[in-house]
Amino acid sequence: MKSFNVTRSVLAPMVVSCMVSLGFVAAVQAQTPAAASTDGPEQLVQNSAKRMLTELDANRPMYAKDPAKLDNLVATVLLPNFDSEYSARLVLGQTWRTATPDQRKRFVDAFYHSLLHNYGAALLNFTADKFVILPYKGDPGDPNATVRTEVTKSTGEKVPVNFSLRKTDAGWKAWDVVIEGISYVKSFRTDFAAEIQQKGLDEVINRLETDGKVRANGGVVGAGN
Repeated sequence: MKSFNVTRSVLAPMVVSCMVSLGFVAAVQAQTPAAASTDGPEQLVQNSAKRMLTELDANRPMYAKDPAKLDNLVATVLLPNFDSEYSARLVLGQTWRTATPDQRKRFVDAFYHSLLHNYGAALLNFTADKFVILPYKGDPGDPNATVRTEVTKSTGEKVPVNFSLRKTDAGWKAWDVVIEGISYVKSFRTDFAAEIQQKGLDEVINRLETDGKVRANGGVVGAGN
């Protein structure tokens, strides 16, 4: 079975989440709350993903050379539609219940930046003309929804990508992305549970924060200091 890390690099986009995970947390909380979106789950995924991929098609070389600009694009277009705090809570599972308010805030923020990087890197492999939303089968009155999509890679391989969404006071928000049957949230939960058990929550948060700083400095530890 392919590792989750391989699958994550293959596509964790979209959306909404993927639509992408993913304004969330730090980025979202720092902004003035916007009016609730009237888009349904299918519209939300389609509009966000298409907007993101169309921009990438027009300026792909620039985004490939400048990760900071790519991160900003993902944060502006995709992440505001992802319920990252809810997703982070599910990822931590029982650990969330015993974590302090400060630990929760730091984890959500660090997790957000991790998603930002992973989604951006994955999106570079896809183009707008190869993204298809499959017929929606959900109940309009259900507060939870699954939007099924299919992305065709440059190799011609079709990758099934399903977005899990929930209806909130701010409109529909994505909280998970399932790529080829592998849930982003469940995979993260498994990875973090093992690491937290071995090292503790604070060490995991410190690692995520350090990784984020390294990426922000162009992959050089301590750059800019």
